[in-house]
Amino acid sequence: MALTMLRERVTRRRRLPDALVPVRLDRAQRSRTHMIASLLLDYPGDGWFERLDALEAESRALPAELGSLFRDFISAARDAGPIAMQRDYVVTFDLKRKCSLYLSYFATGDTRKRGTALVTFIEAYRAAGWELDADELPDFLPMVLEFSARSDDPVAEALLAAHLEGVEVLRAALEGMNSPWAGLVRAVTLSLPPVDRATRERVLALVSEGPPTETVGLSFLGNLPPFTSREEP
Repeated sequence: MALTMLRERVTRRRRLPDALVPVRLDRAQRSRTHMIASLLLDYPGDGWFERLDALEAESRALPAELGSLFRDFISAARDAGPIAMQRDYVVTFDLKRKCSLYLSYFATGDTRKRGTALVTFIEAYRAAGWELDADELPDFLPMVLEFSARSDDPVAEALLAAHLEGVEVLRAALEGMNSPWAGLVRAVTLSLPPVDRATRERVLALVSEGPPTETVGLSFLGNLPPFTSREEP
């Protein structure tokens, strides 16, 4: 009996996160998905609730599978109210390692290579002709999503796609907690290319172990190729 229980525990621990079949989107739909997710994944402070009506309306232009995720979240946020949503945001994203909204954290943790990873994000923005003008770090998921939504440069798509592992780990953690924020990250995942078996294995390792304390065997650049800055015309 004890051996059987041990085997069951090991089986459960080694189960890969459910693979999602991406939703077919055109460029405009993908941009809309990423912009809605960017705004909803931001801290629910001043003005956040005032945007919900407009975002709900925008979500109706998306395929049902994506739009319903956004509308379910918006409905839950309205029911909870500002104070509860702010508290839940802090508890979820600021206090849980596997729920970080900073993409490079999943590959580097708090190691020395984090700084180099952040520089890579800045170089990617500049390569697409953008300069950061925000208080957040450049790997903040809502910022990366806004970049993807507003830029038609391939660099923007590559930056997000190169960090699929981190997005998948975040999704798995939020869904495991039955978090209301899980639907937003699920919508992002559904808008991205499919995850291959090798990537899913790396996701499993991160889901099981959390972000590294030392970067051994992980690419802190998220397999992102070097970028060349655009030349001024």
